[in-house]
Amino acid sequence: MSKRILRYTLIAIFFIPFGAFAREIAITFDDAPTPDSALMTGRERTTKLIAALKKAQVRDALFYVKADYINPETAARLEQYTQAGFHLANHSFSHTSANELGADAYAVDAYKAHLQLKSFDNVVMYHRFPYLHYGKELASINKLQQLLAELGYQDGYVTIDNFDWYINALLVKAAEEGKSIDYERARDFYVNTLYDNIEFYDALAEKSLGRSPRHVLLLHENDTAALFVADLVEHLRTKGWKIISSQRAYQDKIARDFPQTVFHKQGRIAAIAHAKGIPEAELRHVSENVDYLNNAFSAAKIIGD
Repeated sequence: MSKRILRYTLIAIFFIPFGAFAREIAITFDDAPTPDSALMTGRERTTKLIAALKKAQVRDALFYVKADYINPETAARLEQYTQAGFHLANHSFSHTSANELGADAYAVDAYKAHLQLKSFDNVVMYHRFPYLHYGKELASINKLQQLLAELGYQDGYVTIDNFDWYINALLVKAAEEGKSIDYERARDFYVNTLYDNIEFYDALAEKSLGRSPRHVLLLHENDTAALFVADLVEHLRTKGWKIISSQRAYQDKIARDFPQTVFHKQGRIAAIAHAKGIPEAELRHVSENVDYLNNAFSAAKIIGD
């Protein structure tokens, strides 16, 4: 264990009030294995991400696989994750919205991904919808849940949504344009923005459930994750959070009852809150907005000339 991680761990232990329970959160990544970018190759990203998770002592993480990314080179990257002890799950084949395909066509797409994943170790039977789009209408949503269950899948919901993908896009754009990047400021921006999202959805859970559930954090298998996820985990621990596996998180009571609402695009907590009558305007954190992030990112002075 590094001295830095040990220090944060001790801080977390001694500053959690006596008798209090640590809030729990699982780390999941969408869109693996993402192709090369201007910042790093896919293989570099996978290697860095595994090293970051190991450094932060994250014992398990779940990678939701976009199956049409799989080829001999990217299959080796997925095997790196499983050899490191992490797990894979189904994120569809083509990454097409279930709102566009409809229940039957989407189930076929998910089954294609299912077949692609059969040859890998450490695959768990969870499915996550691209864009968190579960379908346009409640009847279609429920039908698709039934079809996926018949394939053996449980819903790989998230409880904490965010725009990490857009923060990543801003850094990649800077690299493509040959601009300088202040990585310390980028790290702080990433950690603080995502942590604000985490606290927002936990507060929403307290409001709608009366408790903090076992959370599932949505991240993406991208460059910012490879660069900064260890810092995010350290920050979470200083705030009293415990990192758990997704398998444990999906044993929470909220996994048992599927919310009867068409509003799933901000995750399970927001869906539960919406089903209980909380307005949509209160179900999304302010940073889940491109204009907000553009302004905040610019104000943070992360990109130079």
